[in-house]
Amino acid sequence: MNIILWIMQVLLAAMFLMAGVMKAFQYERAKATLPWVKETSKGLVTFIGISELLGGIGLILPQLTGILPWLTLLATAGLAIVMVLAAIFHARRKEYSGVIFNIVLFAMCAFVVYGRGLV
Repeated sequence: MNIILWIMQVLLAAMFLMAGVMKAFQYERAKATLPWVKETSKGLVTFIGISELLGGIGLILPQLTGILPWLTLLATAGLAIVMVLAAIFHARRKEYSGVIFNIVLFAMCAFVVYGRGLV
């Protein structure tokens, strides 16, 4: 079970770190790639990107170092909440492929929260 949790954490961290870098530091690229960014303020997009970066780091670093490993649980739970909110946002915009992607990421986060919460 621990190996599966680590695989999920690494996959989630990679996804959130890549998305976070693009939203936080490559605004023009995000604007060209993600339709919703064109209609959202740069400050909000940057905030979302930094939040995703910190969440991605929180998925791995505390558990890996053994320093405050419960922070991994909190980071993953926080990202799960972000995915629920993102799914609602995309559903309102009728971007259903985005909703499906958010639901998959939510399920992965929920699995890690459940698995790490038991350990």
